[in-house]
Amino acid sequence: MNPPSLADLVRKARRLAAERDRLIDALAAEWTRALRGQRLSPADLEELWAGLTEDAVRRAGRSGDGRRPAPAWRREAQEVVARIREKVEAALRER
Repeated sequence: MNPPSLADLVRKARRLAAERDRLIDALAAEWTRALRGQRLSPADLEELWAGLTEDAVRRAGRSGDGRRPAPAWRREAQEVVARIREKVEAALRER
């Protein structure tokens, strides 16, 4: 079996990144709907995001495939939650 070409790998990476971005957008929209009108203080939101990040890091570490080191899973989980947070907080400010 021949190894994949560089072009194939680039296409796959782009497809996976696009899917990740769609999932982040969908999650951000759901969180925005859930949080809108809840009258949460900035401290409440900070605690929420910290808890979600901690949970995502813990889950990512448990579900790792063993091919990526734990710090890589942790960094990815933190980045995803940070992107969702940014989108949600921007949408909540738009009112």
